[in-house]
Amino acid sequence: MRARLPAVLAAAALSLVIAHAAAAQIRIGAILSISGPGAAMGVGYRAAFDFLPKEVAGQKIEYIVRDDGTDAQRAFTIAQKLISEDHVDALIGPSLYTSDVAVQPLIEQAHVPMIAMAPLVPDPAKAPYSFVVAQPLSLMVAVVFKHMQAHGVKKVGFIGFADGWGDQVLAATKTAAQASGIKIVADERYARTDTTVQAQALRLIGARPDAVMMGNSATPAALPVVALRRLGYKGPIYGNHGIVSPAFIRVGGAAVEGVIADTSPVVVYDQLAADNPIKPVATAFMDAYVKKLGPASVNPFAGYTFDAMRLLQSAIPAALEHGAPGSEAFRVALRDALEHTHELVGVSGVYSMSPTDHNGQDARAAVLVQVQHGAWIAIH
Repeated sequence: MRARLPAVLAAAALSLVIAHAAAAQIRIGAILSISGPGAAMGVGYRAAFDFLPKEVAGQKIEYIVRDDGTDAQRAFTIAQKLISEDHVDALIGPSLYTSDVAVQPLIEQAHVPMIAMAPLVPDPAKAPYSFVVAQPLSLMVAVVFKHMQAHGVKKVGFIGFADGWGDQVLAATKTAAQASGIKIVADERYARTDTTVQAQALRLIGARPDAVMMGNSATPAALPVVALRRLGYKGPIYGNHGIVSPAFIRVGGAAVEGVIADTSPVVVYDQLAADNPIKPVATAFMDAYVKKLGPASVNPFAGYTFDAMRLLQSAIPAALEHGAPGSEAFRVALRDALEHTHELVGVSGVYSMSPTDHNGQDARAAVLVQVQHGAWIAIH
């Protein structure tokens, strides 16, 4: 029995070492809308995880990816489990605006840094653990309205989702319209799951707008475009950066030809100027992405996932100086390091965070694109 004791102790010690090593790895949770109405975006968000680093600063990275089904309540439940059972060190996503809003109180209470991938606008004083990788609506919608103004638009009709995302796009639309001297003559809404917007389209046309602005996203964004074109509306139609994906074109078909939207530089990475600082980073990522998934796979949503991890990758080394993965000290230090991000070049923009700005992007993050011959093409 005594002869076996050293071997038993050695085995126990080895088990402790293995357990400690497993606990020491960095655990990153992700909440994505992979199914449901937001699936067209979710597919892009999810696919990018195959291109993220498996190790940072000598620490192995474990990604725990969950699907919220485009449901904010489900996102809330998933976040609870990721925090209390999986003990994640950081959260990428959610990818849906309403899910970000639902999850935010949980991550703030638990001191888990969250990098939202929808254009949430957190107040760092009230939400210090909330960061955002997607471009703010105020920036992107302003770019769209500059194009309208340059092309003589005086009156615009709005159609968007009857939810928080639609409200946020409308708010940005009102601000941009006022700054541009453009009048909003209609405000129509529909649910993400609706199958017809015939009545809303008729009312929009009746308001006689020079252009239509959309406050929707993913494939449901094609619904009002198809309805408007079938009813004979020939004016320009504009969208926000939530509509830009291959799936939007596939679902909308010929009806979406000519639609204009703002988007991330990564969508037109091969059309960027040679001196654009984003071009080499976006090209390296998208070349690998397209090689695996095909040229029709290019989308901005994969870029948000890539940039979220790029931000964490930049912050992790500094955080490790203050605590081990799995500890609150590490999470707090990770938050602090994220807030000090300066001129980090991603594929969706260039990030410079501060105690008053947890997004940190500027005009370099916005590109205007138009559907031409079944593809998104950069325009000026």
